[in-house]
Amino acid sequence: MSKERARRRAEREAEQARQAATRARREERRARWRRLRGRLASVVPKPIRVARPGGLIARRRRAQNSVVAVLFVLVQAASWLLLSGWAARVGVLVLSLLLFPVLVTVIFDRRS
Repeated sequence: MSKERARRRAEREAEQARQAATRARREERRARWRRLRGRLASVVPKPIRVARPGGLIARRRRAQNSVVAVLFVLVQAASWLLLSGWAARVGVLVLSLLLFPVLVTVIFDRRS
């Protein structure tokens, strides 16, 4: 009985030693990576964060731009699905590119 317990204890200790070695290798790798990142971070300049305006007018402008973009995509998708000729599809694209700024100005009252 005691030989069996000693064998199991030896197996347990061997497994714990393997896990400790694996953990030590992983920690050494992480430490090496942190040191490398620290050296690289000191060389590379930090990016300048540009904050987006958060006022009511800016939010309204973003919402309007989103609506315009979705409408443009819907018009193009509809022309792609409903028209069979390439000339017609390109014509709708050119016409959309020319008329959308006008419609946006008329609908949203944007004066330049």
